[in-house]
Amino acid sequence: MVRRLPVGVRVRLMARDPAKVTGVPAGAETVAGDYGDRGSLERALAGVDTAFLVTTRPGGGEDAAFLAAARGAGVRRVVKLSAAAVLDAGADDLVTGWQRAAEEQLRASGLQWTLLRPRAFMSNTLGWAARVRAERTVRVLYPHAPNACVDPRDVAETAVRVLTEEGHAGRAYTLTGPRALTAAGQCEELGRLLGIPLRLVELSPEQALAAWAARYPRPVAEALLHSAERQRAGAKAQVDDTVRAVTGRAPGSFSQWAADHLDAFAPAAQPPAAPPAGHLEPPARPDSPSPHPGPSPHPGPSPHPGPGPGPGPGPGPGPGAGPGPGPGFGPGPGSGSGRTA
Repeated sequence: MVRRLPVGVRVRLMARDPAKVTGVPAGAETVAGDYGDRGSLERALAGVDTAFLVTTRPGGGEDAAFLAAARGAGVRRVVKLSAAAVLDAGADDLVTGWQRAAEEQLRASGLQWTLLRPRAFMSNTLGWAARVRAERTVRVLYPHAPNACVDPRDVAETAVRVLTEEGHAGRAYTLTGPRALTAAGQCEELGRLLGIPLRLVELSPEQALAAWAARYPRPVAEALLHSAERQRAGAKAQVDDTVRAVTGRAPGSFSQWAADHLDAFAPAAQPPAAPPAGHLEPPARPDSPSPHPGPSPHPGPSPHPGPGPGPGPGPGPGPGAGPGPGPGFGPGPGSGSGRTA
């Protein structure tokens, strides 16, 4: 996102460790900051007009801490990266509930606000890359569940428009791709582009939950499974034309995104041997926003990028980019992996 900002826009990037931030455009300022350190937030926000906010820890109080510091620093408006799942009345998991509460905190903050609610990032399929390269295999839960996943570059472009233009205050934008896709369809398209057949292995809900629980706290693992079940029920299939309305161009297709990132999936010349029977590795995450981005069974928060140097569409180089009369602040989607519901 930062790389897409217009020339001349003053930008400030905040990261827990500024030394890890890469790809910073000329003229951009990088500062140290942490949601748990009120003083660092106040220093980072001093003189900022517009902030881009991404948080990653359910129940961690990051949104409240940031908004309190933003009000104290005189920030005029905040653009928040949320998730499309907040609109699903049937989504009552931990992570989605946290996102809804964070949105409400922003709306009640007294600041101008805009919400970006992307569906799953197409780049979440990068979680399949290592297995595709090594085994020409994709392992997913509910491979035929549709998701209107979005090219993270479209999320980045939308964020840039919202941060640098007036007229977006009080708006919530749901961001999707041009059509709903399944993991099975994405696997097939990747194989076509690579010129090789890929093997699709369907995980059971029990296998997926056990693998997630080995990586995340149990409540987060259960939230990921719930998100996947909502996707299977069709709750993530609706297509929205907001990307075109805000940016003036059609949203990118998965085929184009995959073609642009094909090197990440290119396998070894010879097909490897299949893994031993009973072998199980953690499945990719479903598209629900989660505190720790990880691979995803269907493209899909989750969210979300977190503070610090972010991949590219997940958040960009750190929570922090935004324009305005003063420097801006906040992380942003770019072209790497992210998440979101």
